[in-house]
Amino acid sequence: MTLQFRGTLGQDIRDYLVITFGLFLYAIGFTCFQLPYELATGGLSGIAAIIFYGTGFPVQYTFFLVNILLLIIAVKVLGWRFCVKTIFAVFMLTFILGLTQDFMRDLAANNPDMFVSVNPKSHLPHVVYNNPFMSCLLAAVLEGLGIGMVFVSNGSTGGTDIINAIINKYKDVTLGQMNIVIDFLIVTSSLLLPQSSIEKLLYGYCTLVITGLLLDFVVDRARQSVQFLIFSRHYDEIAAEINKTHRGVTVLDAQGWYTKEERKVLVVLAKKSESTTIFRIIQNVDPAAFVSQSKVIGVYGEGFDRIKVKADKKDKAVHA
Repeated sequence: MTLQFRGTLGQDIRDYLVITFGLFLYAIGFTCFQLPYELATGGLSGIAAIIFYGTGFPVQYTFFLVNILLLIIAVKVLGWRFCVKTIFAVFMLTFILGLTQDFMRDLAANNPDMFVSVNPKSHLPHVVYNNPFMSCLLAAVLEGLGIGMVFVSNGSTGGTDIINAIINKYKDVTLGQMNIVIDFLIVTSSLLLPQSSIEKLLYGYCTLVITGLLLDFVVDRARQSVQFLIFSRHYDEIAAEINKTHRGVTVLDAQGWYTKEERKVLVVLAKKSESTTIFRIIQNVDPAAFVSQSKVIGVYGEGFDRIKVKADKKDKAVHA
């Protein structure tokens, strides 16, 4: 039995569950594979990590305090609607970061034979012993997957995302460009640490690239949709069966150029995961049907992704 969430409340509950799971993945990658080797990364968590490497001040406290300041500014500039899920993510990630660090420290202290070595400053064990590059890869993969899940659920981890959104509101600069510049500067600033090295700097850059690739993969995968053009004499039966799956069908009038015959063409937009179901329907009704399937960059509206671009106030005034 599949549990289906209906309506806004159900969608919000599912979003918060996915965001929480994504934050757990991020915290595991950050705590287990990045902090023990003192590797740098982007975002506010990267700044918090660099401060921790230099002073020993706990990562989660820096993350929380700076985010609170940024959220106060964001509420005034961007409004509450932007900040609700971000506030949830900030509090949740602060809690999870502390939880995972305490868990790993207790695990290393109570099971000294489980890990070969422990970082003397953070008391976090080296899960991947004497292999910082593999640790860098694992951290980047988990962090990229985690952040991707948060973004797919219309959430945000705060930090530099808030700064990017504020700058984007007043300047014609894309969020992607801002992320690249800010994250690059954060990782490069790790050179100011006494224990820094070119090797660790390169690991930080690798983490940024791999995290970005995994993030894009998760977001694109989750939102991938397809378009069907179905040519069949039994178009009405096919449309009726597809409609039973709660997918809309549009019927277009067409004419074959060679035969000059009038035809009906079905246009169906669906999630990629629904492709097999639609093909089975077509095969059962009309095996001789001509079908064209193509990928679409994005589909927005009921049953698909929500449009996140806010309408311009001037446009609203014109249409009022």
